[in-house]
Amino acid sequence: MLETLAAREPISDAALNQLFHAARTRSAWLPQPVPESLLREIYNLARLGPTSANSQPARFVFLTTEDAKARLLPAMAAGNVEKTRTAPVTVLIAYDTEFYENLPRVFPPKDMRGTFANNAALAEETAFRNGTLTGGYFILAARALGLDCGPMSGFDAAKVNREFFPDGKWKINFICNLGYGDPAVGYPRLPRLEFEEATRVL
Repeated sequence: MLETLAAREPISDAALNQLFHAARTRSAWLPQPVPESLLREIYNLARLGPTSANSQPARFVFLTTEDAKARLLPAMAAGNVEKTRTAPVTVLIAYDTEFYENLPRVFPPKDMRGTFANNAALAEETAFRNGTLTGGYFILAARALGLDCGPMSGFDAAKVNREFFPDGKWKINFICNLGYGDPAVGYPRLPRLEFEEATRVL
C-alpha cells in the first residue's frame, strides 16, 4: 500500500482544468438531456468520498420532468427560477437525519449506531457536515464526467422540505442544477482570496 501511494502522480492539467480552472457555475443550459445512467455514475463516484464513520448521510433526489420541477419552482428565489426550470436535471441534495440506522452495515468494524441514535445534536451535526461534504464530491464527480453544475442556496428550505420530505427524515441541504452549460452565457471567474489571506501555516 505504501509503495502504491508513493507512486501516485498528479492528475493531468486537462483534468485539473475540467474540475477547477476552466469550470464555472452555470445558469444557462444547452437542450441536451442527461441520461439516468450518467446520474448513476455520478452518484457511484460521489459515494466513494470519505465521511465520518463511513456514515454516508447524503441523499439525492433527481428532478428530471416538468411536473417534478413544477413542485420545486415555488420554493426557489426569483433569480433561480428560470435557470432551474430550464436545467436538464435539478438535484435536491439532502441528508438523512437517521443515517445511523445504516451504520451496522456500512461501518461494521465498530458499533456506532448508538453513538448517534442517543445524541440528536451530534447526529444532526454529523449528517449536515458529512452530507455537505458528499454534495461537494457530487459536484466534482459531475464535472469529471463532463457535466456542468449550478449549485444554489437561494430557496425556501421549509417549502422544499414540506413538498419533498414531509416525514422529516430527510432534510434539504442545497440544490444543484446539472446539464451541459451554454458556453455563450456566463461571466468571467470572480476573484478568489489569495493564499496569504485565507490560510495559516503553523
